[in-house]
Amino acid sequence: MQDLALAPPPFDILPSLVARQPLVVASPHSGAVYPAEFLSAARLDPLALRKSEDCFVDEIFGLAPSEGAPLLRALFPRAYIDPNREPYELDPSMFEDELPPFVNRASPRVAVGLGTIAKVVADGEAIYRRKLRFSEAETRIELLYRPYHAALERLVAETVDLFGAVLLLDAHSMPSSGARPEPGRQRVDIVLGDRLGSSCDPSVTKLAEQVLRQRGYSVALNAPYAGGFTTWHYGKPEQGRHCLQIELNRSLYVEERTLERKPFLTTLRDDMGILMRALAPLVPGFA
Repeated sequence: MQDLALAPPPFDILPSLVARQPLVVASPHSGAVYPAEFLSAARLDPLALRKSEDCFVDEIFGLAPSEGAPLLRALFPRAYIDPNREPYELDPSMFEDELPPFVNRASPRVAVGLGTIAKVVADGEAIYRRKLRFSEAETRIELLYRPYHAALERLVAETVDLFGAVLLLDAHSMPSSGARPEPGRQRVDIVLGDRLGSSCDPSVTKLAEQVLRQRGYSVALNAPYAGGFTTWHYGKPEQGRHCLQIELNRSLYVEERTLERKPFLTTLRDDMGILMRALAPLVPGFA
């Protein structure tokens, strides 16, 4: 782990290494640069905090540049601030001062402790030993959240200018089991989320499912993850902006208790390269 102050800006953009394709890949939750002040305010040890990470997802999609797609990866951790939320989905119980009226207090993400500033890590353990001030949330939003989305918007707009359309792949991971959809049940390998068909052309989702099944993966659509803020905000098919969320089962490539990588990570990376190669030609015209 590093101190965020040592690594401005709060994201990396890995540019295309070959002729550009109408794809952009984003990894918003794989950041592992933990600010010292956050670690001192947390009641959890570093490994427990990391349970909220989509660890190694940026590496798994690391072939994007060689497939003609820029890869945007957040450096800051999801437990610190979550860019797959509205900018102000905040839980009032986390703060010692009154929140402004524009704050979204009632979102379902806030209700389970996973707002823009998370109250709990992925397994439900409380993060903080003290209440925060709203100014702390504002600082994170201005220095981390907004620059990340400004960079993502720029990549999406540039791609639309080049091709007339874009497919944004929003890359995530999920625990192998949990409260959703059924307690204790093993999840499928991959969940594709297109907000029930509203964030991208159905032909994209159909082809992605077909390619992944051919590679031997079990695939579900929109359950338990249909997409978050990114798919909602950037997925505007009527404007040529298509967004598909991809959730990878962590047990495929990492020991979930220790976060140590498994050998299959390399295979998964290669298969995500195959997926991107298959999707790129579809984007400008669609079937």
